[in-house]
Amino acid sequence: MIANKSEMRVHIALIRGVNVGGKNKVLMASLRECLEEGGFSNVSTYLASGNVILESDKNTNEISAQIEEALSENFELDDEIVRVLVLTHDQFKAVVDNKPAGFGEQPKEYHSDAIFLIELDSVQAMSVFKPREGVDKVWSGDGVIYSQRLSAQLTKSRLSRIIKTPEYKFMTIRSWNTTTKLLEKAERVRYEGGLK
Repeated sequence: MIANKSEMRVHIALIRGVNVGGKNKVLMASLRECLEEGGFSNVSTYLASGNVILESDKNTNEISAQIEEALSENFELDDEIVRVLVLTHDQFKAVVDNKPAGFGEQPKEYHSDAIFLIELDSVQAMSVFKPREGVDKVWSGDGVIYSQRLSAQLTKSRLSRIIKTPEYKFMTIRSWNTTTKLLEKAERVRYEGGLK
């Protein structure tokens, strides 16, 4: 049974661990196709780093579970590092709207990232960050950590140290530019009925 259009809601799925360092290769066209076959509507992807916009009448947990199942059935992946976080349009918009003052507004001076948390408490997540004074800044948000690094001193940043922590498996990082572009695309689907 096809869901009533009024019940369909826009969601953003962030897939962790695909197309990284030549591993866990997933062609975005193949991903779109398998999600469309799974009953999702208006499926689109952005870049090759596991960003999906889709419409569904299911809740975020159901969508996440379905995408994870589709990935394991259709692609050869290391399931240990692949995870899926699904946010509603409103949840994703809140990440952008509630950013720290000035965050992401000086792209030439700072590298800014949104570190999305997958079933990980923000207090626990913040405990693994050891920012270097004058180089790194981190802020805790709702389901997200905002991270900023001084571009001129990237080699001195301590952000990469989180990779060695157990918590890192429950984080997926998107540049601030990618994050805002995803919101723009999601809003076009929500308000204009699809991406052209």
